[in-house]
Amino acid sequence: MTTLRCISPIDGSVFAEREVLSRDAAMAATKAARAAQAGWAARPLQERIDLVMAGVAAVGAMNDVIVPELAHMMGRPVRYGGEFGGFNERATHMGQIAAEALADIQVGEDETFRRYIKRIPQGVVFVVAPWNYPYMTAINTVAPALIAGNTVVLKHATQTLLVGERMAVAFHSAGIPENVFQNVFLDHDTTSEMIARRAFDFVNFTGSVGGGKAMERAAAGTFTGVGTELGGKDPGYVMEDADLDAAVDTLIDGAMFNSGQCCCGIERIYVHESLFDAFVEKAVRIVNGYKLGDPLDKETSIGPMANVRFAQEARAQIDEALADGATAHIDKMPADDGAAYLTPQILTNVTHDMRVMRDESFGPVVGIMPVKSDDEAVALMNDSQFGLTASLWTRDLDRAARVGDRIETGTVFMNRADYLDPGLCWTGCKDTGRGGGLSVIGYHNLTRPKSYHLKKVTS
Repeated sequence: MTTLRCISPIDGSVFAEREVLSRDAAMAATKAARAAQAGWAARPLQERIDLVMAGVAAVGAMNDVIVPELAHMMGRPVRYGGEFGGFNERATHMGQIAAEALADIQVGEDETFRRYIKRIPQGVVFVVAPWNYPYMTAINTVAPALIAGNTVVLKHATQTLLVGERMAVAFHSAGIPENVFQNVFLDHDTTSEMIARRAFDFVNFTGSVGGGKAMERAAAGTFTGVGTELGGKDPGYVMEDADLDAAVDTLIDGAMFNSGQCCCGIERIYVHESLFDAFVEKAVRIVNGYKLGDPLDKETSIGPMANVRFAQEARAQIDEALADGATAHIDKMPADDGAAYLTPQILTNVTHDMRVMRDESFGPVVGIMPVKSDDEAVALMNDSQFGLTASLWTRDLDRAARVGDRIETGTVFMNRADYLDPGLCWTGCKDTGRGGGLSVIGYHNLTRPKSYHLKKVTS
């Protein structure tokens, strides 16, 4: 039997471990979910919404325990207070729009016919959630899937091993039946086999490009829907008319918060040449003000990366860039141990020949380049295999919209970054994957259309 172990980035100790389910036990769990689905979907919509929101509130009641637990599992400093704000915001919005999003589409009725389209639950939804924002990324799908009448099987990342358990305890305590929402521990082979055997009707995966490919391979030929949100290399572009102070504050926070381990974190910044020197100077001042250290210390503003291997990849990209002529602006911080604790870094004199400007870093490092025009900035922003978000900084909304239309991305921000608005579709393109979460479109992906063409007897 395989044991999953969460290694704490704080000190390298084993923080939690769980045994994976056997294939038979895993299949039994999905069969129980399938058996429970029709009864759950038959409940009134408002009852499902109320139960989900009660489960969300029960998670919030655990926040004093969850915050230090997250610090132990993935290194986020306790000073930031966890994820409940975004967790609650997203679930609340999806509850508020459910009636309209799931309403029948009326096509027409006359003396002869009644025609309409219903939104039918997919059935059993499999949610594979990542470690970097483990509660918020999970609730993106868990809440609307349950509200729409699906049953849900959640598999969480090993790095945040206890999150799924916390959610299951909370949701069950609120009255959601155990077979309607299940947390499971699975190895990769069992996961792939279950998908291949059509144990699920829809799979939602957030994680690496390699993981997304594995999900699609497992589902090949089954016609099981797969939604993915994978890697990112999100750019910021600061135009010559930007509010410089706001741009620096937001983009550097977007690059460094959570030790750079954000799906839509800023990983490369392009600044109009007229503002470039001032931007870099202000950015360096901000990062030099960070305190790298133990995330349980309330004075710590940037903690360790979640795993030593993640830090090793970011270090490798930095070292390769320096060897190729890049300039580093941040001196090594005292807490940098060459392992999980990594000094946040700003690089200039970078080019797209360097991996740090092409490959996902997913760490506290950002490269900054000067540009002369919108055309040059757009070409550089599009010179990426990824497409999740792009952040544009200007006082001209129409200009931002025009530039945004040319960028190959899932979301265009103007004068902000690194935020999921639950009213908008969370989606991407290229190697960032396909599908869409949150918003009305999130409900469309978690249901299937069913058409009714009813002919009346008129004689």
